[in-house]
Amino acid sequence: METLRLSDFRNYSDAELSPAPTGITLITGGNGSGKTNLLEAVAYLSTLRSFRGSPPAALVRAGCEAAVARAVVADPPRRVPIDAEIRPLGRDRVRVNGQPLRRQRDLRSTLAVTVFSPDDLALVKGGPAERRAYLDDLLVSCRPRLEAVVSEVERVIRQRNALLKSLAGRSPDENALFTLDVWDSKLGDAGTELVEARARLCSDLSPLISGAYQDLAGPAATSLSYRPSWDGALTDALASARRDDLRRGVTTIGPHRDEVELTIAGMPARTHASQGEQRTLALALRLAGHRLVRAASDQAPVLLLDDVFSELDADRSAALLEALGDGQALLTTAGSPPAGAPVAARFTAAQGKILT
Repeated sequence: METLRLSDFRNYSDAELSPAPTGITLITGGNGSGKTNLLEAVAYLSTLRSFRGSPPAALVRAGCEAAVARAVVADPPRRVPIDAEIRPLGRDRVRVNGQPLRRQRDLRSTLAVTVFSPDDLALVKGGPAERRAYLDDLLVSCRPRLEAVVSEVERVIRQRNALLKSLAGRSPDENALFTLDVWDSKLGDAGTELVEARARLCSDLSPLISGAYQDLAGPAATSLSYRPSWDGALTDALASARRDDLRRGVTTIGPHRDEVELTIAGMPARTHASQGEQRTLALALRLAGHRLVRAASDQAPVLLLDDVFSELDADRSAALLEALGDGQALLTTAGSPPAGAPVAARFTAAQGKILT
């Protein structure tokens, strides 16, 4: 990424950042100065969502009708602009190289990112939804065509749940049962494809996570495994669960109910690992995912490191820096960078401005 330009985005009325092409671009500033907002904007231009979980309306500066984020990405021999106009109400207007965005995967192929955040601890300590989202994000980054499969599964589950909710407390008629059969068939096809892809990804990721954990903290027996919420064919399982689904008004089995289990020394990391082990494992998940995406594409994703070193001791900070490898990285901190960090450019965020 060559440049980032923001207008009315979060606390920035008008700001521009030109990060170093390789090495670490360090962004310092006090709490609330807008450091994380810069990383959020870069990530938004890749994924069209906030890695902080914020709704689009929160990205628009108070009192403004829209926010604009623009990045120029070097894709030799071209320079490709990505423009996003974010509105609190209505759809975003997104253009890639001057053309309206047709497929979201075109963003990732132009600007891929890997985000390291203190909130990543939820990947280990949180519920399975956090880990399923992590897998799906990696799937789309490594195999862009699966974006359509993920979207189809989400759409079908929404529609099936809406139908089940409308039938709550009454017996379904023939038309309702036919419609439910249609959604079951669609969920069976798309859900099976998604779950098979997730399971393969877990198999590929597990040794990478072990290697990343070892890079950060030394040898440890870690594993990542996928646990579907049903046995056999998904369509058969949906048929068996139909009575319970109708009673409860919700889809009780499917890809949205599956577990993704992380272990250390054979024990569930969520409940048995120490805080330090959990934090290291969360970093290992991100690092393994970054390495997997880098191996699957021609270009390394831009690394966005949001104040992650403040939670690490000197040894693990040094180990993470060593494990990141070459490439472009943006690092925010309220204090000093880790010793030995290859800082190539420095900026300060202050009161909605970027100072050099």
